[in-house]
Amino acid sequence: MSKISRLFKGGGSAASRGRGAPSPQEALARLRETEEMLSKKQEYLETRIERELAAARQHGTRNKRAALQALKRKKRYEKQLSQIDGTLSTIEFQREALENSHTNTEVLKNMGYAAQAMKKVHENMDLNKIDDLMQDITEQQDIAQEISDAISNRAGFADEFDEDELMAELEELEQEELNKGMRDVRLPSVPSTSLPSRP
Repeated sequence: MSKISRLFKGGGSAASRGRGAPSPQEALARLRETEEMLSKKQEYLETRIERELAAARQHGTRNKRAALQALKRKKRYEKQLSQIDGTLSTIEFQREALENSHTNTEVLKNMGYAAQAMKKVHENMDLNKIDDLMQDITEQQDIAQEISDAISNRAGFADEFDEDELMAELEELEQEELNKGMRDVRLPSVPSTSLPSRP
């Protein structure tokens, strides 16, 4: 079985489990579970947003306070949904980086074996060049980690909602309700008989 096959079929070394560090397969499984949980939370929040919007429409003209409260809840849910979107992006990035890192580790191991074979073939190989190569690889890994850290720190959102924006949204909902009501109004029909002439 190839090393790449073992990577995706599970396993992991007993030594890495003995040290307490999770294997790449365990970490990937947990990241996928977290992605699934956050996706369910997204669906839940989208449903709640729709409910609050429906409640705001229902209370629109009759109970402004209840309509405003529903719109505030809707805004909070939208904020949470936006945060989950960012978190999911970060987790996906981390999962992909972990998959790539694990693959790169296997590639580096194989490159190490090849380097040993080359050393036997080429007794006069310059070890300083190998050190320089490894330093370059370490430097690139540090840069990748810094990028990952920067992406995972999302900027916060303001906690307050713009009351003017909420009022404008409420007025829009009220106008929709009025327009619906006007469509349902039935006017009396015009009499079909002629009117009497003036005496």
